[in-house]
Amino acid sequence: MTILVVGASGATGQHLVAQLLEQGQYVKAVVRSAGKLPESIRNEHNLSIIEASILNLSDTEMAEHVAGCDAIASCLGHNLTFKGIYGKPQRLVADAARRLCGAIKANNPEKPVKYVLMNTSGNRNRDLDEPISSAQRGIIALLRLLLPPHVDNEKAADFLRTEIGQKDTMIEWTAVRPDGLINESEVTEYEVHPSPIRSPIFDAGKVSRINVAHFMANLISNDDLWQKWKGQMPVIYSKEMSS
Repeated sequence: MTILVVGASGATGQHLVAQLLEQGQYVKAVVRSAGKLPESIRNEHNLSIIEASILNLSDTEMAEHVAGCDAIASCLGHNLTFKGIYGKPQRLVADAARRLCGAIKANNPEKPVKYVLMNTSGNRNRDLDEPISSAQRGIIALLRLLLPPHVDNEKAADFLRTEIGQKDTMIEWTAVRPDGLINESEVTEYEVHPSPIRSPIFDAGKVSRINVAHFMANLISNDDLWQKWKGQMPVIYSKEMSS
């Protein structure tokens, strides 16, 4: 398989690229600077590095990079700095999803391309009746006002849910919602649920970035797993930390 990974130099994106390469997949990694990728994977023969800011690519360039890909994985996010949170582009994740999906359709693929979005447990799946307390609803309303990245995550998932939907013939999607990201060096046991099993605001769990990458990589390569979760927004927790 050929997979395009955007946000490949990020904390989770690096793990995802490594996981896919370990599976023997061919990876196209979009990064602003090749030097931000770990040396351990930078020279892998199955890795093609595209040095670019994803939203600065023209529609033609985007379509060229997407051509021939079986899947696209987005680990895009905003740096936790003042500029990263409040500077431009404020709709990085959502605009990238829209443009990448547009590139898929421009190429008119023979079979559906998988789009795997890394999202957040703080974003509800509005296709399901996920319960939410009034206190949590109030906090999320504040997050929408104060933190543009939260709105970006919501809009990215909403684009896939409402504009791509469940019956698109060219694009299938899954939005993975990690809860409480932490750093670990090895994959551990984790569990995946259709909806949060605890409050992401008042009782958040934890999941390692490498576990999130492992799940995303398996979604792409394992058709049975994909069929189970496509069109959904699964929530992932590291198992020993979920209770």
